[in-house]
Amino acid sequence: MSQESYVVAYEGEDRSVLDFAIERARRNSASLHLVHILEWSPYSFLTPQELAERHKQRNQEMARAETAIMNPAVAHAKAEGVANVTSELRYGSVADLLADIAKQRNATFIFVGRSGGGSIAARVFGSVPIALAQISTVPVVIVP
Repeated sequence: MSQESYVVAYEGEDRSVLDFAIERARRNSASLHLVHILEWSPYSFLTPQELAERHKQRNQEMARAETAIMNPAVAHAKAEGVANVTSELRYGSVADLLADIAKQRNATFIFVGRSGGGSIAARVFGSVPIALAQISTVPVVIVP
């Protein structure tokens, strides 16, 4: 039997999804792959100077996310007894990237927290969980 592998979408503000995934990973001797995705909207009409500034901002955001969000999350998971913890920072569409990452890593589950949105369904479950439930090839666990 192969080891279970969980992809965890982690935003950094609320640790409930991380703690829920840690508990399951410990219980099932699963590995955790923590993913933080920064949404990045492409602008097609930028000058070379504007593109350079956006690239600089992107690098700063990635560095801040690594230091302030991912490193503490990985340390927390390891301190809680999860032996195999990896992390990844990406830019792009959250739901699409999470589904792709889970597929590439042969994940058993994707753990995601609720997030806000405009519609009633999005306010109840969050737009990312709804999108993931529709496109993911692995089960999606929505943690309140």
